[in-house]
Amino acid sequence: MAGEQRGRRYPQNLQGVLQLAVEAGSGAEGPAPIQPMSEERKEWLREALADMCKGQMDEVQQMKKCLAVLSVEESDEREGVEEREEDDEDERESAFEVLSELCENLDNARDLMTLGGLDLCVLRYLCHVQSGLRWRAAELVASCAQNMPQVQVHLLNLGVLPKLLHLTDSDSNPTVRVKALYAISCLVREMEAGLQAFLSNDGFSVLMRGMQSENEKLRTKSAFLLLNLLTSHPEQKDAVVSMGMVQQLVSVLRTPHSAFHEHVLGALNCLVQDCPQGLADCRDPSLGLEDLLRQRARELRGKEESQEELDFCEQLRTMCFGGQTSDDNGMDR
Repeated sequence: MAGEQRGRRYPQNLQGVLQLAVEAGSGAEGPAPIQPMSEERKEWLREALADMCKGQMDEVQQMKKCLAVLSVEESDEREGVEEREEDDEDERESAFEVLSELCENLDNARDLMTLGGLDLCVLRYLCHVQSGLRWRAAELVASCAQNMPQVQVHLLNLGVLPKLLHLTDSDSNPTVRVKALYAISCLVREMEAGLQAFLSNDGFSVLMRGMQSENEKLRTKSAFLLLNLLTSHPEQKDAVVSMGMVQQLVSVLRTPHSAFHEHVLGALNCLVQDCPQGLADCRDPSLGLEDLLRQRARELRGKEESQEELDFCEQLRTMCFGGQTSDDNGMDR
């Protein structure tokens, strides 16, 4: 058993070590035994804890080295040497990539915040002239913000959300726009303070424009986030409908068919449920939604990969126009 235990990979965070402690003190079945933990298991647990602490110290040192690279002032660099500038940019991009990977560990994300890394990221690099550094900064924000309320609050206090919305809305680089929207999603989903900041900065309008962009990834992520927010916060439906969102979503559905239309139809379904104005907007004859849904359903039938989109389509027809009519059956044959 000792060989098997020592061959196991030690956990890399405190939660993992605590879980191992529970396992080490419990039998395979039933409640924990009365007898004390064996010396062999105690030694193995001590080694696991020491290994974890050493690993975390090593990772903190890695983060410090990355921040040292990113903290170099632009004016301190050698100017006028193109090759040197390219090397500096590559080095900084590599530093961001290491930090993003390390900060998938929640403990490291918290440590990065304590080290001032998020302040540096938000205040200097989200607006950096180099697009490769802008999108990597946004990616790091996303990595750190996921499921970390303490980090999310810190980022919001730094004023990160208006910056991310601006990047999503108007950055010249498509990757920057997509990564910025990803970071927004990590800050506003299931985070009330983030949602309020999103609303106060007209975030739904940014999503509307994102769905109308030429960037396929941005369209998809914008539609998905809209659907998620409407599902999680139905109290926002009236405000979204008053913006003309129904008309905009139907306009998006009239563009060449794309997989993200599934999310658009899902959002329309949300906007007609328990929302009289949303339902009335969908029924407006000038919008031509009934014919559009009939045509779309006909195109999707029999395509297994489009079943969920077809379901959304037919649910919307049922809620708005009473579903299938005899004319539909004749057209489908």
